[in-house]
Amino acid sequence: MTDRTTLLQEVGQAFRDNGLTAAVTALIGGFIALLAAVTRRAFTNDAMLARLDRELLIERDRVDRQRAEDRKADADRLERMEGDIRAMRNLMFEAFQRRRDD
Repeated sequence: MTDRTTLLQEVGQAFRDNGLTAAVTALIGGFIALLAAVTRRAFTNDAMLARLDRELLIERDRVDRQRAEDRKADADRLERMEGDIRAMRNLMFEAFQRRRDD
């Protein structure tokens, strides 16, 4: 079958040219070809979905690891900032205490 002819056109042409047997054979052959195309597409889609699922899982794992690293970096930075604030508070407290003692 070509792109421009349909299954029914092929069956009609076979019937005109060779009779009922050829028409039935063309019909069966067309349905088998159609079934093969649908089956191939279905398996291709299933394979594509499986591949996309694997890629999505890999990407989720990568993003989760990156988020964990980012959270750790943020926690470390916050801890350093809190330490600096405590140190500055203690320094100011000591300076205030010395000034009162003088």
